[in-house]
Amino acid sequence: MADDWVESDVVVVGAGPTGLLLAGDLAVAGLRVTVLEKRGTESDLTRAFAVHARTLEQLDARGLADELIATGTPVSSLRLFGRLRVELGSLPSRFPFVLITPQSHTERLLQERAVKAGATIVRGAEVLNLRQDPSGVRLQARRDGRVVEYRGRYAVGADGVHSTVRDLLGIPFPGESVVESLVLADVRLAHAPEEVLTVGATEAGFAFMVPFGDGWYRVIAWDRARQLPDSAPVELGEVAALTRSVFGVDHGMHDARWLSRFHSDERQVPTYRSGRVFLAGDAAHCHSPAGGQGMNTGLQDAANLSWKLVAAVRGWAPDALLDTYQTERHPVGRAVLRSSGALIRVALAQSVPTRALRAGLTAAAERLGPLTRLGAKAVSGIGFSYPSAPESHPLTGRRIPDLRLAVDEPGRPGRLYEALRSGRAVLVGPDELSVADPWADRVVTAAPENPHGKLRETVLLVRPDGYAAWAAVDPSRAEIRAALTRALGRPAD
Repeated sequence: MADDWVESDVVVVGAGPTGLLLAGDLAVAGLRVTVLEKRGTESDLTRAFAVHARTLEQLDARGLADELIATGTPVSSLRLFGRLRVELGSLPSRFPFVLITPQSHTERLLQERAVKAGATIVRGAEVLNLRQDPSGVRLQARRDGRVVEYRGRYAVGADGVHSTVRDLLGIPFPGESVVESLVLADVRLAHAPEEVLTVGATEAGFAFMVPFGDGWYRVIAWDRARQLPDSAPVELGEVAALTRSVFGVDHGMHDARWLSRFHSDERQVPTYRSGRVFLAGDAAHCHSPAGGQGMNTGLQDAANLSWKLVAAVRGWAPDALLDTYQTERHPVGRAVLRSSGALIRVALAQSVPTRALRAGLTAAAERLGPLTRLGAKAVSGIGFSYPSAPESHPLTGRRIPDLRLAVDEPGRPGRLYEALRSGRAVLVGPDELSVADPWADRVVTAAPENPHGKLRETVLLVRPDGYAAWAAVDPSRAEIRAALTRALGRPAD
């Protein structure tokens, strides 16, 4: 029996990047949101370092991208396996690079935003039980020796690979360990590597090296001949020797402040929704570290789900809108699982045929620019789109780039992703868009700057997550009203 209870619109479990972005979006929209975090203090463990282009676009839509970029190093070209270079500089994005910055910086900015908007973060709260009925969700959590019940219209489990919410729902997490006995070390180097992000693989194993930005480096390595349980101790000499075997040099590695051994799984839940409870981020899917897509995929889960929860709580949209979280994000999680799994298997190739295949693919990719560009779009996240009806305009369901907007008065946003910072949808069209006035609490309107070609006659409704909800060429006012009703519900009285 709970000693007390707290009422919210949405309860989020997990104060990692996914949970914090989600909580911030909900709070900015005016919803009451409580975040429950089992850890009593903020974690100093940095897992992710790569922030990809699509994630930076999502952060730009929240006014955070430029500040985060200032904390790290943009890398527009990656060298993998010694010869293969992946060029990101031609990505059709305001951010044609991968940003190398510790996860802690991303978490800090997202937390500051969430708290400033009014979200409540409760640390040291261990979820014990979960019950739901047609009207809401109740979670019991122990904090400071007391059991408190947290009630919400909806709840989201963003509590990681070992998700308590997922376990309480009884949702399976099928998959397997893709690589065992990875060693991790935070070290100083006498000599900095030439590349910001250093990745390599040989017959002996695999190694990855990336800077924190403060003189410390994270090293992750795998030794084919030394497969030990996670509990086995790690010595700095072991990490240095493996690094030398892969890169030919250990860069004068010294003064390790942290050494550990772990394994990496590939898993995905079959469903991201159970009634009024949703799973996001690592609670829904986990991948190999290859490609650095784990945190990015979780943040994009949150961006997809947050505006739908706002619409549901506000009564703007039918329950079926929440089902699109599964239909849109589950395929993306599966695709990331496959691509990161393929990368790690190629990197850790043991058989002679597979190593020959890796060498052949590397040589082919050096010659085939389009293939490399397709890979860059997939890894960066900007290549993903969502399902749409066959009769829809080709833009429907697709990510919309950062269109320049006409500024007809001071203070108006000059870019699409600045307009998205309102947390509302954006209706972009060349003509008078007063037809959207009854939906002013859900949509802002803008005209494209110097429209040309088909854009001159196209009206585009962009969802809060930056994907097209609807588009049409020279639509009537009635057609625009019908599209707004389908996407945003009936207008306010």
